[in-house]
Amino acid sequence: MKTKSLGFIGGGRITRIFLQAFVNKKAIFDSISIFDTNQESLRTLKLDFPFIQILTSASGAARKDIVFLALHPPVIMETLEKIKTEVKEQTIFISLAPKITIEKMTAILPIRQIARLIPNATSVINHGYNPVSFASGMSEIQKWYILEMLNLLGHTFETSEEKLEAYAIISSMLPTYFWFQWNSLENIGTQFGLSEAECRECIYETMNAALNTMYRSRMSPAEVMDLIPVKPISEYEGQIKAIYQEKLMGLWEKIKP
Repeated sequence: MKTKSLGFIGGGRITRIFLQAFVNKKAIFDSISIFDTNQESLRTLKLDFPFIQILTSASGAARKDIVFLALHPPVIMETLEKIKTEVKEQTIFISLAPKITIEKMTAILPIRQIARLIPNATSVINHGYNPVSFASGMSEIQKWYILEMLNLLGHTFETSEEKLEAYAIISSMLPTYFWFQWNSLENIGTQFGLSEAECRECIYETMNAALNTMYRSRMSPAEVMDLIPVKPISEYEGQIKAIYQEKLMGLWEKIKP
């Protein structure tokens, strides 16, 4: 299948992640064009990825073969109204946002080749875990092409649309629950006399092993958590669980369709 032209409406973090993933894999497309209302974001992107084309309107991006909508949910519907006359009949349209359903987008766009993807930040190193849902109008060959392209980002898999927001909270946002903790442990480790490199290696290897112990050992969660008798922050576990419950359920109420 011949290469396609890509258009991004939105030039923020997720677009940068996509571009870096494509560069890592030396992926080739006819062109990659980007529009954003923030000129500074576009300037920075162009400096880091000289091969991209900067556009002056969302309509220009909407005319490409594959269009990625990389915007926050509150502005999506008004953006679709602005570009609907520019989208070609054969265009494949991929939204990267939660909340706005395929049905809502189909009501505005004059096409049926619409997909929704919940991207993961770890795609920046081509290890993303990215669920995607397709409109019923998508052909199998179109699905195959999209999955092949998105697999450049990491593991991309088809799922039902009603599960996407759950994946957004449990997968896409999951690193934010832990990255700062690992960094804090690294800083504490250096205070104990370990080098920065030793701390990073220690935390990386131990976290990998801990994940495998929890999810690959065939032990129950209770059995795994009983393997280590000394639990320095056990007195705060109840508070942490309560924070997860309150914050994540509150977020779920905001982003679910």
